[in-house]
Amino acid sequence: MTTTARQTDAIVLGAGIVGVSIALHLQERGRTVLLVDRGEPGAETSHGNAGLIERASVIPYAFPRSLATLFAFASNRSIAVRYRPATLLRMAPWLARYWWNSAPGRLDRSGQAILPLIERCLDEHRHWTKAAGTEALMRDEGWIELYRSRHGLQQAVKAAEDLAAYRLAYDVLDEAALQAREPGLLPGIVAGAVHWRDPATVSDPGAVTRAYAALFAARGGELRRADAAGLHQEGTGWRLSAGAEDWRAPEAVLALGPWSNDLCDRLGYRFPLGFKRGYHMHYAAADDTAPRHPLCDVEAGFVITPMARGIRLTTGIELAARDAPSDPWQLDRAEAIARRIMPLGQRLEAEPWRGARPCLPDMLPIIGPAPRHNGLWLAFGHAHHGFTLGPATGRLLAEMMTGQAPFCDPAPFAAARFA
Repeated sequence: MTTTARQTDAIVLGAGIVGVSIALHLQERGRTVLLVDRGEPGAETSHGNAGLIERASVIPYAFPRSLATLFAFASNRSIAVRYRPATLLRMAPWLARYWWNSAPGRLDRSGQAILPLIERCLDEHRHWTKAAGTEALMRDEGWIELYRSRHGLQQAVKAAEDLAAYRLAYDVLDEAALQAREPGLLPGIVAGAVHWRDPATVSDPGAVTRAYAALFAARGGELRRADAAGLHQEGTGWRLSAGAEDWRAPEAVLALGPWSNDLCDRLGYRFPLGFKRGYHMHYAAADDTAPRHPLCDVEAGFVITPMARGIRLTTGIELAARDAPSDPWQLDRAEAIARRIMPLGQRLEAEPWRGARPCLPDMLPIIGPAPRHNGLWLAFGHAHHGFTLGPATGRLLAEMMTGQAPFCDPAPFAAARFA
């Protein structure tokens, strides 16, 4: 087979929301880019989330500090957090670091570090909405936290009040107000809710990611299927084969989400990447009973979202190896509780979707240069906020790569903090 030699400014590995966003931002700054993935853009972790662009999530998801909460999770009967015992033992050092970083002072520093990305998340998505044709997929109506007990609602209101400095918009809804806003909810089950109005939601996050990738290609970007494991350093640059093409570039970006360590390990890096797995299933719904907003049952630990495919039920966290077989326990129990809250029709897939959120123990992603390889850049570990922060991450990394002044301090995201 004849191989064609190709040259580009940057090779971006991974066509999830983070990689696609990096490719687009580099392209807008005059760089030629090859974007590669082993499959379709947006088909993995970027596809399987609850569809939130979470502008209101100004506090990172911390490790629980309450003994009551820890004991509840330790029973392994919680929909919000479930674990495989053998995996929990292997993850113990990672969990210890996560717990340590969740102490109030350290949590506050992590929150302040990532806040500029959270604050820009909507603007950076909207930067491409018209050009990518995704306006119809995005809604600016926020999402709603449901509380089945009055005590839980009171605690939630107090927590919302404590965020006053962030000037977030929210409504506290009693049962009647909630019923007016969500008439499909079954009466007498939910005591009240907090409606966070700043976030946006999308009805198909995978389709949004594919639309961004199509925009990149329409603007002249190169999009190929290839195995990221084929990346090799060659002289002062990088080389990757994609079919019959042999690509070379002075710079490469590793944005492989939960698979990032597969390549990092080969290059001699040992980043403490853990996995919070999750599942989803779609259900049929009648128009008059379908939810109008994403609904989070906070006390049970799942999210119901109106999607293009149907009603998507997304589970909480499963602490398990990235590629371990699926366990239907969380989804089955979440479905049973969800059916008591609102009507759900039949399941629309034969098997639940499963994905793995890539998480680092300080609750911050890695965004920046690789410590020991010139021309290699890293962008992964966004945990629960990959879809939210993909475009903002793309901007930050593109600014760093092209020598522009970064819109926020990139130092807290440096890979060297794990050296």
